[in-house]
Amino acid sequence: MCRVLIIEDEKNLARFIELELQYEGFRVTTSYDGREGLELALKEDWDVILLDLMLPGLSGMEVCRRIRSVKETPIIMLTARDSVMDKVSGLDSGADDYMSKPFAIEELLARIRALFRRMEGKKEVLQNTLKFRDVIVDLDARTVMRDGEQIELTKREFDLLVVFMTNINRVLTREILLDKVWELGSYAETNVVDVYVRYLRNKMDKQEEESYIQTVRGTGYVMRT
Repeated sequence: MCRVLIIEDEKNLARFIELELQYEGFRVTTSYDGREGLELALKEDWDVILLDLMLPGLSGMEVCRRIRSVKETPIIMLTARDSVMDKVSGLDSGADDYMSKPFAIEELLARIRALFRRMEGKKEVLQNTLKFRDVIVDLDARTVMRDGEQIELTKREFDLLVVFMTNINRVLTREILLDKVWELGSYAETNVVDVYVRYLRNKMDKQEEESYIQTVRGTGYVMRT
């Protein structure tokens, strides 16, 4: 069953869309606030997100940018604004499609189906590519790109980075990282993890910018949005 997240502060409209999508067989969750909607969008996996532009707490534009920095979830922006510049801004922030209110539910359903067809064509590529902020990892070619420039990593550094990027927002202990990267039964000491995290930071981080890999004191490490 396809999962849809609606982030829309007009409760009557949100409820109408929710009922129509449920009738069509979708599983729907609704949020009326930008910050709460962003948290839901990042915490769970969705097949499509319907995102209002004007939201309390955090604007739809900002919500879209933050989602897109770590996820490729299809996003359709819904808004009463229909100027060309508004549409351009919405698409530039990462939205896949843009619908002006009011709209017919039949058109929304058609747009969702069209998005699913496009995403199906990309599925194979997406399954073999990881993205976090400006870092892109190609799992097949085993390459790492940042801002269009390749970062040379050793096999162990690459494997460690992949573990972090497939566990965004999850704090990973040194023991977990040892199991995943050095494999079960390894006799390596946990300080080996610290050494390799330092290697990764030296190769990936930019001066005066927050590190891609955050230290969680007394626990381990995390890549956090």
